[in-house]
Amino acid sequence: MASSSDQSRYGCSILLLDITTLTRAQKRWRVAYLKIYATRLFMLSSLPKEIISVSPKNITKILSSQPPPHSPQPFTALNVKPDTTLTNDDQEDGGTGSILKKVDHEGLVEMVKGKNLETLRGLGGVGSIATSLSIDPENGVPDDGHEVIKRRQIFGPNSYTKPPPKNFFYFVADAFKDITIVILLACAALALGFGIKEHGAEEGWYEGGSIFVAVFLVVVGSASSNYRQETQFHKLSKISDNIKIDVVRGGRRQEISIFDIVVGDVVLLNIGDQIPADGLFLYGHSLMVDESSMTGESDHVDIDTVDNPFLSSGSKVVDGSARMLVTSVGINTAWGAMMSSITRDSNERTPLQARLDKLTTSIGKVGLTVASLVLVVLLIRYFTGNTEDENGYREYNGSKTDTDDILNAVVKIVAAAVTIVVVAIPEGLPLAVTLTLAYSMKRMMADQAMVRKLSACETMGSATIICTDKTGTLTLNQMKVTKFWLGQEPIPIEENSPTNTISPVVRELFYQGVGLNTTGSVYNPVSGSEPEFSGSPTEKALLSWAVLDLGMEMDKLNQNYVVMHVETFNSEKKRSGVLLRKKMDNTIYVHWKGAAEMVVAMCSRYRESSGAEKSLDDDVKSNLENIIQGMAASSLRCIAFAYVQISEQEMEYNEDGKTHRRLKEDGLTLLGIVGLKDPCRPHVKKAVEVCKFAGVEIKMITGDNVFTAKAIATECGILGTNTQVNDGEVVEGVEFRNCTHEERMQKVDNIRVMARSSPFDKLLMVQCLKQKGHVVAVTGDGTNDAPALKEADIGLSMGIQGTEVAKESSDIVILDDNFSSVATVLRWGRCVYNNIQKFIQFQLTVNVAALVINFVAAVSAGEVPLTAVQLLWVNLIMDTLGALALATERPSDELMKRPPVGRTEPLITNIMWRNLLFQSLYQIAILLTLQFGGESIFNVSKAVNDTLIFNTFVFCQVFNEFNSRSMEKMNVFKGIHRNRLFIGIVAITIVLQVVMVEFLKKFADTTNLNWWQWLFCIAMGSVSWPIAWVVKSIPVIEEPFISLIKRKFRSVFL
Repeated sequence: MASSSDQSRYGCSILLLDITTLTRAQKRWRVAYLKIYATRLFMLSSLPKEIISVSPKNITKILSSQPPPHSPQPFTALNVKPDTTLTNDDQEDGGTGSILKKVDHEGLVEMVKGKNLETLRGLGGVGSIATSLSIDPENGVPDDGHEVIKRRQIFGPNSYTKPPPKNFFYFVADAFKDITIVILLACAALALGFGIKEHGAEEGWYEGGSIFVAVFLVVVGSASSNYRQETQFHKLSKISDNIKIDVVRGGRRQEISIFDIVVGDVVLLNIGDQIPADGLFLYGHSLMVDESSMTGESDHVDIDTVDNPFLSSGSKVVDGSARMLVTSVGINTAWGAMMSSITRDSNERTPLQARLDKLTTSIGKVGLTVASLVLVVLLIRYFTGNTEDENGYREYNGSKTDTDDILNAVVKIVAAAVTIVVVAIPEGLPLAVTLTLAYSMKRMMADQAMVRKLSACETMGSATIICTDKTGTLTLNQMKVTKFWLGQEPIPIEENSPTNTISPVVRELFYQGVGLNTTGSVYNPVSGSEPEFSGSPTEKALLSWAVLDLGMEMDKLNQNYVVMHVETFNSEKKRSGVLLRKKMDNTIYVHWKGAAEMVVAMCSRYRESSGAEKSLDDDVKSNLENIIQGMAASSLRCIAFAYVQISEQEMEYNEDGKTHRRLKEDGLTLLGIVGLKDPCRPHVKKAVEVCKFAGVEIKMITGDNVFTAKAIATECGILGTNTQVNDGEVVEGVEFRNCTHEERMQKVDNIRVMARSSPFDKLLMVQCLKQKGHVVAVTGDGTNDAPALKEADIGLSMGIQGTEVAKESSDIVILDDNFSSVATVLRWGRCVYNNIQKFIQFQLTVNVAALVINFVAAVSAGEVPLTAVQLLWVNLIMDTLGALALATERPSDELMKRPPVGRTEPLITNIMWRNLLFQSLYQIAILLTLQFGGESIFNVSKAVNDTLIFNTFVFCQVFNEFNSRSMEKMNVFKGIHRNRLFIGIVAITIVLQVVMVEFLKKFADTTNLNWWQWLFCIAMGSVSWPIAWVVKSIPVIEEPFISLIKRKFRSVFL
């Protein structure tokens, strides 16, 4: 809760008319103040829509303007006793519920949406709005659940109703749009009609009904997979939308979910933050926002209390910092209204899916050609009388043949041809991609990586270089001050070490430089326990050191000084500055804090612990450089503090007049240098080794100086442990930036560490690496990293320290900011790519074998051994179940022992061609042998022989599914016990096949098989295992198979 002083500062509407103890001058001040507010009250009551209902009898509703931050209170406001006419519920919550219910929220919403500055001024400004919402801008909403719940009930939650995800029946309907499915349904309907007419309803429905059921199963299988993907995307979007926001509640800074924001919350905004709701600017420094997501305008907008205090939800902070008062949330914001009408597109096509679509189209054309030939051959054979029915009679006898019989025969022929098209088109390929991406996205979430763009899953598997940040990625980002130099004198900072050797003047200057030049904050609990520090890890470490070691009192500091101007830290300047005025004597100070060597270069004098000020000559500067290098070599981040005292006349301004101050940057006095230790993450060295062993090069790009960068890179294993670093391996950003394009292209491969780099340097490196043909992954956490994250093939943002701008520019968010998670993403990326290749090999084997068998049999014998229903069944179990089995293989260690795929590797490799061609040839040979000689070899009927062909074909695929688990390893059973889903799918496939053959004979056009016939089918299928074992020992050429064929073709025919 706010202190009484805070209430008097901001709660000017809670006034006491007890002025008997005041002097005459004080009374005159208070009477004048009351007149001003009475006039405002009169003006407010005449407005057509007022923000708050004002009763002349209740002066507690008088609105007050908010004084600027850190400003002195020149007088104590008049106090009026509060209204006591409250309900029981209102009395329980201090009366805020009664006040909030009288707020004209609709008018407030429209004013902020419309950015109506005139109305805001008429209502008394931002301070008056804060008072009407019962908010103290310093302390925010009271930190109790009851108050937050009440505000959510009155003003609504910070969420909007999204269009519901597509349901299952939508995908069923979508599947029926496939032209081949429509043709099959038409054939099924005709076959059903002719069958019932010829054989009666009891027997005649089998053939047509079987096709109907088979088509239905295929449609349901496809719809189920697509629905699962849609559901997965819906869940992931909820997680990615759950942004964390810093707010002040009960005077305490805390991090909450964006969905927990309520009207009246005081939100802390910094560079890179997304504005979580509509609101008003309370106070801040140099705030600029990007409203392009709302307005489409690319120009950044200045925000201030005078001309433009309006902040819109969905905008991004591009510079400065501020406190914001939330005035409307959820659907009441312009962003919420817009987003509630937008459906997120979950049908994103990844590059690999696009390549597979092209492959599917090409194979489909081949299948259509074969099906057309089969159709023509079968129709010619039928109408020339070369076909017989089951009784051995010729089917077509010219005009003697009944029209219904002709139509029925033609329908069967068309259905067989169409079914060949269905089997030829590898519909399972896009499905396999969908399944493996959805599965890997779910697993990657458990491994601390949230995929924002599907394409990143597969592209990461091709990465050849990872450009990584240092802080928080390679290190823990848990800063602690471990070294302190005051001038040229080391000051011990061990626990309980004395710091009274530092003079009070120097100590006070440090308080200014640390406590007021910061984006962090200090909260002192009422209980008197240890203070709580918030902000970035660097800011928390510095504040903790100043409070606990130097004895800084933040509250007193804020009371004694006024912050006049702030220059926020960014990656370009590598420093931040502040302009202060001391209230007691109006002295003005400029303080700078930042990269040690840069701040030291701005100084001409330095302070000693005694308070003495001395000249910073070349010898001293050289000694300071050695101190900085020594700390940096110990993996410490070096930060220097400097200041200068100036007069009012010495204040500098930008060229645009006296509206924007500019801080003095030369002639400063150095206060001291601190070294912050940020330990390397425990398993980062192993993760770096894994990546390097996998052929992926790691480049560290950091803003720290060369010596710190070298030390950390050596500790992490990016540089060798030997003290000698090869020429060109470690460079500074400015050196790389100033090279010509040709020089950069020559050096970029050799660079392993880039120090003192800016985001532009990182972007330059990514562009050079891509031009060299590399597939580049980049990590980033700052707003200025966005260009590099977008330019990279895979952008990896940090979930903890990353700004919302960085996250939106990235493809994958690393939730724990850990490089080990980056290595895990690399493993999953390779696994995705490998699983898809496995299924392509498996699927094409089925397609090639089925096409060749049916085509040869149709042309030579005039019939197809695999009926429409049987082929649809194979299509179902091989496409859907096969994709599920092979697409859900987990990543193995072997994947990280291969070189990266890169950009040029073909999707179907020579190894895949070798495997699928040998397996297809075996299946074609065994099935055509059965087709033309099975009846005589086994002395069985045609029906039994056709069933043997169908059963053997299915078991060949079942056993080949095991072979496809590894395209190169001979032991295909390694790790199979860990993949229960694969074992389960194989078992289900076998059970369903038994049911199909033995119990659904009329449906599948099969007959019963005895035990030795079953053993024969299983034995023929199992032969694929030793064939695969032998084939995998055959070496393949390096030149891609398709390229070789094209080259040979050109050499022969051209």
